[in-house]
Amino acid sequence: MKKYLLSLFTFLIPIFVFAQETVEKGIDQQIDEAFKPFSDAISSIVFFPVFGAPFVLILLVGSALFFTLYFGFPNFRYFLISINIVRGKYDDLDHHESGNPELSIDGDIKDTIKDENKDGEVTHFQALATAVSGTVGNGNIAGVALAIALGGPGATFWMIICGLLGMSTKFVECTLGVQYRDVDENGTVYGGPMYYISKGLKEKGFMVLGKIAAVLFAIFCIGGSFGGGNAAQSNQATIVIKDLLGLQSSSAGAIIGLVLALLVGVIIIGGIKRIASVTEKVVPFMAILYLVACLYIILTNFTLIDDAFSLIVSEAFNPKAIGVGGVIGVLLVGFKRAAFSNEAGAGSASIAHSAVKTKYSASEGLVALLEPFIDTVVICTMTALVIIIFNFGGAFEYGGDGLGGVMIDGVSYEGAGITSQAFAQYIPFSDIFLTIAVVLFAVSTMISWSYYGLQSWKFLFGRGKAADLTYKLLFLLFVVIGAAASMKSIWDFSDAMIFAMVFPNMIGLFFLFPVVKKQLKRYLDAIKAHKAA
Repeated sequence: MKKYLLSLFTFLIPIFVFAQETVEKGIDQQIDEAFKPFSDAISSIVFFPVFGAPFVLILLVGSALFFTLYFGFPNFRYFLISINIVRGKYDDLDHHESGNPELSIDGDIKDTIKDENKDGEVTHFQALATAVSGTVGNGNIAGVALAIALGGPGATFWMIICGLLGMSTKFVECTLGVQYRDVDENGTVYGGPMYYISKGLKEKGFMVLGKIAAVLFAIFCIGGSFGGGNAAQSNQATIVIKDLLGLQSSSAGAIIGLVLALLVGVIIIGGIKRIASVTEKVVPFMAILYLVACLYIILTNFTLIDDAFSLIVSEAFNPKAIGVGGVIGVLLVGFKRAAFSNEAGAGSASIAHSAVKTKYSASEGLVALLEPFIDTVVICTMTALVIIIFNFGGAFEYGGDGLGGVMIDGVSYEGAGITSQAFAQYIPFSDIFLTIAVVLFAVSTMISWSYYGLQSWKFLFGRGKAADLTYKLLFLLFVVIGAAASMKSIWDFSDAMIFAMVFPNMIGLFFLFPVVKKQLKRYLDAIKAHKAA
């Protein structure tokens, strides 16, 4: 451990010196110039249009609708079961032996079922907390503000719809994550789309396609971990910290980034068990703290709640925001920000869920469907209501500059800055509170995404200590870069990389969803048999 920490400090000191010197020369402009050609090229590929809409969004929403119908609305039917699994009500099933042959599948009999429970590193709750910490981030604060500023209140409606449908997709991919995971001789779990794509498609007789798709996913996931799961988070955390402290120095971003990198580095070196132990404490506290503040603002303006929801629904179909391109435009804004926030369809969360201790893969799939509900239906909606209520006073014009920035009292704000202004209207010293919330969101997201990226890195480059440390140091470098860069260049890159993950992931989901149906039946039958015993 001391050796790793020494390597971490040794690596970051020259990075910091370089970053400080570069910042003084205008790092924002330099990073924008370096990122823009790459971001534009990736975006043009990932978001290529079909019938006037990005195909990747059509694929995401269409797939989510298909899975919702195919599995009989699992997002509603199994919601209470999912909560009970997290509460531990069915934990004894993982230690329960049954000779009932109907509970076995693909040759899986009671003796082998018993052995399966030895696999896994974290509990259902820890896996959910780790995965939620990866999705509940500044997309819920900055991303929602961006969506509403650009698309108006109607974007909230489409975010909610996307979140509800995404629950079904998350269920499918996380069930597969557990079903096809690898476990080494030390009990360490390796899972996620790269494994269920390669192993699952090989079973179906498409080994070459599976290998190619798995490698592409791993590459895109590493990019997503550096971008949306890292740089975008440190970027927003740095913005609010600088605003709170009134820092004007051109090197402030690099300094804040270095501090964040050191904090994240100490945590991620410990692996998934340490990440899970941190997130299971930080995530509930973080989410509750933020939701209480949102509820305070909403309830103190309870007479405006019905007006806000009325505006959300009416403008979903009749938007007035400038330059969003009508109903299709506001729909796309809402879907894009919701998909970025909850990552349903991207497959990233299945990497965390695959580490769970269970012998029923569908049990963790059911746990996972809670994520989009928590992330999008609850937290994103709360943020949206706060901003909409705030703007009933005419603080800014929906549509803004067409890029997600708005003018409030003659000052330009974007992302988390808009949410900060809304909080400041109703809560004294809210700038301190929101800064804490944004930093907690950012750090928890970064440590979870470091695990996602590391698993993909190991899939490509092996599971040795050198590969492990190399990835973690590169990850920490992007913490510093994200803190120093401008919001637009970072978020363009982040969007492109995370949405790129959808394409290879969907190949796996559409080949393997029948396996999920079998595993769901197996688990539900086990619950019925256990209750009857």
